[in-house]
Amino acid sequence: MDSNSKVYSFDEVAKHNQQKDCWLIISGYVYDVTSFLPDHPGGDELLLLAVEKDATFDFKSVGHSELAHEKMKMYQIGKIDMSTLPEKQKYVESAPYQRTPSLFSFSPIHLLLPILLLALAFAFPYFKLKA
Repeated sequence: MDSNSKVYSFDEVAKHNQQKDCWLIISGYVYDVTSFLPDHPGGDELLLLAVEKDATFDFKSVGHSELAHEKMKMYQIGKIDMSTLPEKQKYVESAPYQRTPSLFSFSPIHLLLPILLLALAFAFPYFKLKA
């Protein structure tokens, strides 16, 4: 029996809701993303916010790349029994996600500021001589 043909109940999947044991439900499939948490580009917090519910809307609303869709296959462990999903899941509003800037992040100002300072350093003696 293929491990991807295993069918899980919602309650069984919902138990896997921690950083050391994290399963998600997306588009009718169950994914064990525990080992992927540290590598997720948006951070592990986003995946942990998607536990204990059907995360299909969350996943699709982000607009993941084809590569992300392909990579998901390696974490798929089975299917969800759709009849076990709660009728209405409570909507819990969370604080908007704000990515903290990385020490090594790059923006155009990182290039323009040194060039401007260098240009001023070379231009200063020229303008001082004319005054």
